[in-house]
Amino acid sequence: MNQPLPMDAHRRSGAFPPEVIAQIQRTATEGHYEIRGWGAKRDLPSFDDLLFLTASLTRYPLEGYREKCDTSTVLGTRYASKPLQLAIPVTIAGMSFGALSATAKVALGRAASAVGTSTTTTTTGDGGMTPEERAASRLLVYQCLPSRYGFNVDDLRPAGVDQRSASRHPDWVGPDDLRIKIEELREVTRWEKPVYVKFGATRVVNDVKLAVEAGADVVVVDGMQGGTAATQDFFIEHTGIPTLAAVRLAAEALRDIGMEDTVQLIASGGIRTGADVAKALALGADAVSVGVAPLIALGCNSPTYWQDGSDHDASDGYRALGTEAGYCHHCHTGRCPVGVTTQDAGLEARLDADRGTGQVTNYLKAMAMETAALARACGKSDVHNLEPNDLVALTVEAAAMAQVPLAGTEWIPGRPDKI
Repeated sequence: MNQPLPMDAHRRSGAFPPEVIAQIQRTATEGHYEIRGWGAKRDLPSFDDLLFLTASLTRYPLEGYREKCDTSTVLGTRYASKPLQLAIPVTIAGMSFGALSATAKVALGRAASAVGTSTTTTTTGDGGMTPEERAASRLLVYQCLPSRYGFNVDDLRPAGVDQRSASRHPDWVGPDDLRIKIEELREVTRWEKPVYVKFGATRVVNDVKLAVEAGADVVVVDGMQGGTAATQDFFIEHTGIPTLAAVRLAAEALRDIGMEDTVQLIASGGIRTGADVAKALALGADAVSVGVAPLIALGCNSPTYWQDGSDHDASDGYRALGTEAGYCHHCHTGRCPVGVTTQDAGLEARLDADRGTGQVTNYLKAMAMETAALARACGKSDVHNLEPNDLVALTVEAAAMAQVPLAGTEWIPGRPDKI
């Protein structure tokens, strides 16, 4: 007869749960840390922890069929003679050709251009600009990253040759150098194009103020939920601050220096829905940037791949990577079973550009409609009129980060005037 196990035999360790044990064992076997794609997977305070206070007796909601809610967005009004005129406050984040397949880049560019015809942006990421991507994108944000890919033909090395991707930009080591670089870009573009400064969210207040002092037209703040094609797991999970905290800090920094109406703020990192967009705008962002979400709309982590207009099972491809659809973060392997993050011609052929374009277009349009619906529900005729007073928080942590009241109270943690 089997003896019963001791009472605590299956007790889970807080410090060493099964996934940590597995990680230590893998590191001990392989002798190196894990590299992966996507963003932070740990539970973090997020936009899900905020709720809107919609209109009732004290405010009147707008009727969706008869009263318009404007979603148009302008970025780069500080110095650029031709700021970006966008139909919606949602842009596609920087994702490189190399990390993504050429087909994926073209589909994203077409979808971005299709939303409001020629009024949405996609960005080049770290891999330079291809002619196909430029043709697909009516408006294209060109990124000047530490690798300088695309800025010098000598950097376009043959396949198989390692290329350095520096941890900091080699053209500047401080705000004075950043100002020189921004002025160089302005002169090259005849002061027509807005210049963005993008950084990961850490010391947000100081970084925003330095970027503005250096002459930025637009500041892009990327919270720790932001995705990546490949980096160390410990960087993804243990550096930066959540987007929820970052957007409010950035907006307050702009207000502190009187630039909230002059320099635009884009928030990115883990934004998925129109509700997320609306909450980011209410906290002070002018627009958001999305990366992982449109890849999912394109087919990332789908159990099927597309070819000849039909769905085909991608399960074997996921199993070969040691994962399955819904859990895959193996973008760095180049073996994406659905053709999104690969340079393999056979795998890339699995992604149908026309179908992908349609699905990402649908996704972006739905986000804009959700954002406008929430703004109308709060009695706003423009999504940019959303404000912190429209929000409450479900947790003390979210209330402290977003600086909005805990639901059912007037208490804002950390605010002595709101106790």
